[in-house]
Amino acid sequence: MATTPIKHSGEVIRVEGNKVYVRMIVDSACSGCHARAVCGVDESKDKVVEVVTMSANEYSVGDNVDVALRQKSMGAISVLLAYVVPFFILTLLLVGVLVIGGSEHIAAFLALAGVALYYVGLWTLRDKVKNKIEFTITKQTK
Repeated sequence: MATTPIKHSGEVIRVEGNKVYVRMIVDSACSGCHARAVCGVDESKDKVVEVVTMSANEYSVGDNVDVALRQKSMGAISVLLAYVVPFFILTLLLVGVLVIGGSEHIAAFLALAGVALYYVGLWTLRDKVKNKIEFTITKQTK
């Protein structure tokens, strides 16, 4: 696993308390990045990221900054929540309904409904999930 952090350039658009809001400057290099699906800036031209930092008072609107993703906190958790868990829910419900004698239509419907409910639950708990995903911020030097 690579130890190089995933970085994006951006501009500070707002500072509130210990939070710095950065508008990402996303370039076309994202299309070739192995982590684009997890990063959240894939195929997006304008993305605002909230960075929690104790040194938020050092930043002001208009500052050019680099925002980096902490690899250890981001990759595994995001992939697990976005892809692995829904895959198992889908598979278990589909096979489970078929094994107990349900029709294919009912099995497919329940499997998709189970995944939809999972994503609704994930959205409901988004504040807890957000705390697991960490960004760091540094001012760009000229």
